[in-house]
Formats: sequence, C-alpha cells, structure tokens
Amino acid sequence: MNTFFLTNTPLFHGISENEISELLSCLGAKERKFKKDEIVFRAGSSISEIGLVESGSVNIVVNFYWGNSHIFGHIGKGQIFAENYAAIPGKELLCDVVACEETEVLFLSMRNMLTTCPRGCAFHTRIIQNMLRISAQKNLNLSSRMMHTASKSLRERLLSYLSEQALEHGSSHFTIPFDRQQLADYLAVDRSAMSNELSKMQKDGLITYHKNEFTLNGST
Repeated sequence: MNTFFLTNTPLFHGISENEISELLSCLGAKERKFKKDEIVFRAGSSISEIGLVESGSVNIVVNFYWGNSHIFGHIGKGQIFAENYAAIPGKELLCDVVACEETEVLFLSMRNMLTTCPRGCAFHTRIIQNMLRISAQKNLNLSSRMMHTASKSLRERLLSYLSEQALEHGSSHFTIPFDRQQLADYLAVDRSAMSNELSKMQKDGLITYHKNEFTLNGST
C-alpha cells in the first residue's frame, strides 16, 4: 500500500506514513483492483466498509425500475465513497458503485474506524475528525446542489450555480470543474436545452464563456 499517497488524501490528512501503516492494520485495510464497468458495490446490498480510490475513479449510478440509469456522482483518486451506508448497519445501498476505468480501491472497516483503539492513539482520533470534515463538506455540496436545482427555470438554475462559483473563486471570471454534459447532469437538465440557454444568456449580456471558462457581466 502506498502510504505516501495516503498522506495526501483528505481521510489521512495530518497523519504520518508510520502512523498510517499502523492504522491500516487496525482498520482491516485491503486492496482490490476493478476493471472498467465492474461493480464495486451493488444496489440492494448492505456494507460495512468504505472505499478509498487509490487509482482510477468510480461512478455512483442510480438505476430506475424501467431500466434506465443516471450517474449521480463521480468519485476520483484520493476520495472516499459509501461512508454513509457503512455507518448504518444493515442499510441497503440504493445505487451501484461502478468503476469507470481501471481502478484500485482501498477498503476500510467503518466500525473499526469509528471505534477508537484501547490505546486511544492520537492518529486514530485524527482520522475520525477527518471523516467528520469530509461528511460535512459532502452535506454542504448536496445542499448547494439542492439550492441550484430548486428553481423550475433553467436560466435561474444556471445563474444560481454560476453565482456560487463566482463567490467561491472571489472573482467574476472563473473556470468550472464540469464539461457541458456533467454540468447538465449536475443541474438535472437537458444538455441541448442548457447549451441553448447559455447562448441566450451570452447574447443578453449576462455572461461570456468559452468551454468551461465563464465571466459574469454586471449584476445577474
């Protein structure tokens, strides 16, 4: 296991390589490789471990009764997934976790993570604190998405998201982390309709953009 890589992940932030080596044994760590489109966790199953992406990436896929599906989230290298389900014994997954490329995942026991060892070591306490920060950030991200998609108007959804990005970057000029399809999925809108609306907003002088670079013009 690449302990140096793990020191640079949010989950192991502030924990040294030597401490991580000791902690991995405590957490029942195990690695597994997955091929593209292979299922990591299947909907309907209950789990007791979280996953940390060591290489590659995974998608969180929601499958509907009629056969179609939707990518609800994307988990990249260094990020964790399934922590909410692993924290609730017997809770069944409502979605699939699918490798979207050749991927290696580090699995860690959530029960062991949330139960401090008898020695009460400081680095075990630190990983619990890191987990709380990660969960809090994910909740904030979800709240932001709910705020952006609350409006029925496509333009208002775009303005809500772009305004937040400007605020986060501290500038009216910024680069967003999504391509067109990803932005459409994030805002739960049709890609073609969204692209048309962006063009209209540019003609109306509200924004200027090129690919994923945007500038807000005046008051929106």
